[in-house]
Amino acid sequence: MTTTITSSRPRAASELPGVDLLKIQQLLCDDERTRLAGIEKHLQDNVRRQSIDPWNREHLPLEMLPPLAELGLGNLFRDGSSLLFQGLVHAQLARADVSLSALIGIHNELIVGTLVELGSRQQEDTWLPGLSDLSTIGAFCLTEPEHGSDIAGGLATTATREGDEWVINGRKRWIGAGTVAQLALVWARDTADGQVKCFAVPTGTPGYAATKIGNKMGLRIMQNADVTFTDLRVPADALLPGAVSFDAANMLLKDSRAWVGWQAVGAQQAILDVLREYTLRREQFGKPLASFQMVQQAMAEIAGNLAASSALMVQVTRLQTCDEMDMMHAALAKSTATRLGRRSASLARDALGGNGLLSDYEIAKVLGDLEAIYTYEGSYHINSLIVSRALTGVSAFV
Repeated sequence: MTTTITSSRPRAASELPGVDLLKIQQLLCDDERTRLAGIEKHLQDNVRRQSIDPWNREHLPLEMLPPLAELGLGNLFRDGSSLLFQGLVHAQLARADVSLSALIGIHNELIVGTLVELGSRQQEDTWLPGLSDLSTIGAFCLTEPEHGSDIAGGLATTATREGDEWVINGRKRWIGAGTVAQLALVWARDTADGQVKCFAVPTGTPGYAATKIGNKMGLRIMQNADVTFTDLRVPADALLPGAVSFDAANMLLKDSRAWVGWQAVGAQQAILDVLREYTLRREQFGKPLASFQMVQQAMAEIAGNLAASSALMVQVTRLQTCDEMDMMHAALAKSTATRLGRRSASLARDALGGNGLLSDYEIAKVLGDLEAIYTYEGSYHINSLIVSRALTGVSAFV
């Protein structure tokens, strides 16, 4: 038997499949599908191309936040929407710009989530209104200059109880929004019992200092910072009552690692968007670049990586919804989706040739951002070791 491949007329853009290759949005209810479509339109019309210049300048365009708040993205964690909807929103944010998706994701998963799950009623009343409309930005202060992957046992920032106050001293690094936040959730080791605890710290408090980390190759819009606490004093009730050991932080990090998987899905959607648009428009040797077999092979692999990552995240989200997701699932999702995204970005950059080196053509921007999310929220290798530990019962950690 022989197979004959026949050529056909190029299909119109409106006839081509979208980036939701597995039609995952069909799993949402009608209201959530409609809401997601509105969010997608805003991000594609007002954020995707508009984010290139601030990305180049390592500048956070705060003017982009109020429209996101109007879409309800400052209150996503608490609005009663499904976890699948929230994941798809995070993907759409990353499809437009990974830095802004990091800001909104950390805001919901690690700032609002921490206050709701671990904070007091007074702390919620004080901070949640401003956080909900994005007029208040939070910083999650956990990672330190000398302690990243080993932060659980190595955390060196201290909190000492003196009468009705806590005195905090130490340094943090890679803190998202550290230079622009009004609220810092600071993880510090209680000098009395050695336990890691969390404190709600207004960044205007004397003793708080933040310096922007510059010259990053990715997440350039996100204002990561070195933060120093020098004899910083907060009242006794700054302690979050539910955050009295590192187990509380670990619970939050499990969910945030799953969220990063959705970021990787969105970044891969952006890669497919850009590569398809470019190769259909760009001509070489008198025909569209999209007609070359090497380009088509790259596009097929990119689509496969996207489909695999999407399916993985849907299943992990189902487990999360049923309260059956454990750290292995979260680590598997984060490590796999970012690994596949990194591979796809490399393929697309190569397909764009010299133009793939320029942020104006978007792939270089996405590639740099994927390098960042491949590393943060537990590096690829640390998450791989978590998966292997769960599979074998043998730990590679010292």
